[in-house]
Amino acid sequence: VVTDLEMTSPRLRHVPLPEGLTFGTLPRDVPGYRDVFSRVGQPWLWYGRSVMDDAALSAILTDPAVHLFALSKDGRAEALLELDFRESGACELAYFGLPPALIGSGAGAYLMDQAIAKAFETDAVRRFHLHTCTIDSPQALGFYRRSGFAPIRQRIEIADDPRIAHGYDRALAPHVPLIDI
Repeated sequence: VVTDLEMTSPRLRHVPLPEGLTFGTLPRDVPGYRDVFSRVGQPWLWYGRSVMDDAALSAILTDPAVHLFALSKDGRAEALLELDFRESGACELAYFGLPPALIGSGAGAYLMDQAIAKAFETDAVRRFHLHTCTIDSPQALGFYRRSGFAPIRQRIEIADDPRIAHGYDRALAPHVPLIDI
């Protein structure tokens, strides 16, 4: 079940950056992006960018309307923030995620503050939106709502389970039943 959410005006919580982390841009190289995407997303069965060929992914990463950021620890990107401004008047929170070790540390709230501030940096953006689903972290929907996003629609999306279709570890996402046909 996919839930679409949106925000039409910024709502910041002014959360401090957790100690030991830095915030900055993420280089636009495919191998580095795939590394952080995998470490952050595999526990939640993210697969969209994993199955793209390098040329298609590079085209997205190098588009000037796509902005990439990360929280880093000891120089290694640990959390992913991808903002997509390719739709006029809107910004999509394309990817937002933390590895399990950072969940509950305040890193997510800090990163969301950065996402909201950057999405609304110009008056041109009237809508900041995202999509989450039931295979994502069970905490995701509540987190997005606490961050100021309002649900606007729910829909059913059908996809092959990446644990079967793409060889992901079968122990990932234990909150999602694995049906091996």
